[in-house]
Amino acid sequence: MKRTLGLILALVMVVLAFAGCQTTDVVQDQSGAADTTADPNATVAPATTAEVVDGEGDLAYVKDNKKLVIGYTVYEPMNYTDGEGNFTGFDTEFAQAVCAKLGVEPEFVEIVWDMKVVELNSKAIDCIWNGMTINDDLKAQISISDPYVKNMQVIIINKKNAESYKDTASLADKDIVVEAGSAGESVVADDENLKNANCIQVTKQIDALLEVKAGTADAAVLDWTLAKSMIGEGTDYADLMIVEGVELSVEEYGIGFRQNSDLCTEVNKIMAELIADGTLTALAEKYGLSLAE
Repeated sequence: MKRTLGLILALVMVVLAFAGCQTTDVVQDQSGAADTTADPNATVAPATTAEVVDGEGDLAYVKDNKKLVIGYTVYEPMNYTDGEGNFTGFDTEFAQAVCAKLGVEPEFVEIVWDMKVVELNSKAIDCIWNGMTINDDLKAQISISDPYVKNMQVIIINKKNAESYKDTASLADKDIVVEAGSAGESVVADDENLKNANCIQVTKQIDALLEVKAGTADAAVLDWTLAKSMIGEGTDYADLMIVEGVELSVEEYGIGFRQNSDLCTEVNKIMAELIADGTLTALAEKYGLSLAE
């Protein structure tokens, strides 16, 4: 009997040890160096409005930790690594300016965009700061800062198809790629012409561009802010183009915090200061963006 119990206990310890190895993070510091030990097959149940986490006391929590953990995805010109290996972007520099005023250090953690609310509410990150489109669904789950940048959803195609794909009607039965959990995915689902198209989900907007470039998708629906900086002459996607005159939605970006977070209130105050002193205007000009009104 003792031998049997010993075997059972040994098996339990092995199972627990294995389970403890399954969760890792990808953390990118401001030098752009990444820890690539994340498990790409790890799955997390999607967040629902029932999983709202109260963020009261987050300001003290962040200051006690002396850092602000920022969830992001690779998204030029908001957060990306430039040709010289520097981690940069509008949101990157914006976050650094806010952290300087908060008296904390920024720590950038790459996340899967579709899991952003789960990551936030589990306290794996302290905020979502990555060109996040403000919408009612997110407002029901988290607190969102004042809007700071304007954006729209646009259609990306290969230039060789310019005469064939001029509007959403011409793409009604085509393969359209979107980032999972993005505003682009919502637009495709809601558009009368696009809702019956074959919608292909990828984990990053850059992957959507790759699909169109490779010819494995007819079009992509993604953020204008990313598209205008990454496609066209002189880029790796010189053969791609934005379908002219088709703006699927006009949006604004906000920063996501846990519900009722006093950190959100403090960041709004700092944002107002950075607008007043011209810091955000200068950043918008640097990265070719338009500030929210």
